[in-house]
Amino acid sequence: MNDILNSPKLDKNFYVRNVVKVAKDLLGKTFVRRIKGKTLAATIVEVEAYDADDEASHSFNGRSQRNNVMFEEGGLLYVYFIYGVHFCCNVVTGKADHGSAVLIRAIEPLNHFDFLAKNRFGTTKITEKGKINLTNGPAKLCQALQIMRADNGADLLGDKIYILDAPKLKKNQIIQTTRIGITKSKELPWRFYIKNNPFVSKR
Repeated sequence: MNDILNSPKLDKNFYVRNVVKVAKDLLGKTFVRRIKGKTLAATIVEVEAYDADDEASHSFNGRSQRNNVMFEEGGLLYVYFIYGVHFCCNVVTGKADHGSAVLIRAIEPLNHFDFLAKNRFGTTKITEKGKINLTNGPAKLCQALQIMRADNGADLLGDKIYILDAPKLKKNQIIQTTRIGITKSKELPWRFYIKNNPFVSKR
């Protein structure tokens, strides 16, 4: 674990690229959340890309109070509220004023399982199936990591929420599909996940 946490942070140049390229390259990287004296770490295993000319993207109709962070330069966390209940988090990409981001759909926890379980289920006593269910969805992972509205706009080059580098995955380790849970631009193959990873939300 110390070797993983000692890896370098992804720098600004990683984030200011094309959203689809960033999405694929995020797979296998380590998402870190520091909270309440704990350093939570998890492997990013599933993502979806959303771009400005994509009807399913929050940025499609231009800048608003809700999506303002999406239009900043890449390297920030965009957090939004959905269904009046859940939060989801995204990695902002590209140049300023462009409006693109990568939704983190699922992560594989690497430590502090009791803390995550308490946040998700209100108990630390969980089964192996419950362990898989901790973070295998965009709202689930935000609940487990306690990512909320206050984290919208967090600097991924900072010390509270950030992403550490890891070896780039091989092409045969990545599955590419259309996105799920949307009604517009459904044909775009902008969902990527790690092959055979049990924490992926849906295969």
